[in-house]
Amino acid sequence: MQGIRASRHVRFPPLCNALSGGSATIQDLLNFMSSDDDLCMIKTAVVAAGVMAMGFFRRDIRTWSKENASPVTEADLVVDRFLMQALRAARPDYGWLSEETADDPDRLARRRVFIVDPIDGTRGFIRGDDSWTVCIGVVEEGATIAGVVYAPARDELYEAARGNGARLNGHLLAVSRSGHQPPILPAPEAVHRLLEETGLAYRRGPSLPSLAYRLVQVATGELDAAVVRRGAQDWDIAAASLILEESGVVLEDVCCGPPVFNKPDTRHGALAAFRDPSLKKPLGTALRATYGCPDTSTHSGELPDEQNP
Repeated sequence: MQGIRASRHVRFPPLCNALSGGSATIQDLLNFMSSDDDLCMIKTAVVAAGVMAMGFFRRDIRTWSKENASPVTEADLVVDRFLMQALRAARPDYGWLSEETADDPDRLARRRVFIVDPIDGTRGFIRGDDSWTVCIGVVEEGATIAGVVYAPARDELYEAARGNGARLNGHLLAVSRSGHQPPILPAPEAVHRLLEETGLAYRRGPSLPSLAYRLVQVATGELDAAVVRRGAQDWDIAAASLILEESGVVLEDVCCGPPVFNKPDTRHGALAAFRDPSLKKPLGTALRATYGCPDTSTHSGELPDEQNP
């Protein structure tokens, strides 16, 4: 794997330089992840993983289609394996849930669980779009207590620990309610049609392939709201959810309220993230009309959000 140039804003520890040169081992990573602080530990891991993923970005790489027709690449699998080995070695008592690892019901008995998306926005990654992310969340009793969303190609590291605020490249994120006028909102076409029928004044936002990256743009104020079609999984939203919460942004299932993670069924109903409380009603109405409120005891049959941006 070829080395990459150091980031101007995200500090690359010596470990990451070794990773980009192919000389680091899992034990090297563990030495850097010895902190008792979960956020510090997952930040080290996510930056290391981002360096590894950059070695595959905009290159000729192998790809496959999963059973639900969504793509997976060799980069997804390499990063997933690396993170699973490193994180579980650092915290052997934590459970594990990842998009690219077969689900182990043992996670349900663990007090804390890692929820990981090794590359969120795989379709964009394959196309060469630079907004893909690596996501790690630590969940305790259904709620995220530490989360990181890292966009290495954009040099952006989003992080949050419960009760300690959210940050982008070390700078505190605190979003006001004023936002843009009219608000900027990306959504599936069916939702746009319903919102426009209500007479809501807003501007259509960009369709970003990484759901986590799309959500954290509400935390930065680049977007005023974002919606998620029914069928998103824990790994799509667990890390980003805390970044939103700690920056003052609401994220909720429009049928059930705040999302709960690490349940037997990891799929979620339609979700809305918004800065301005006045957007709650029109977004909720449009999403419920489009996707309904499914019986939580059954699978919806919808594809994950990355498959249907």
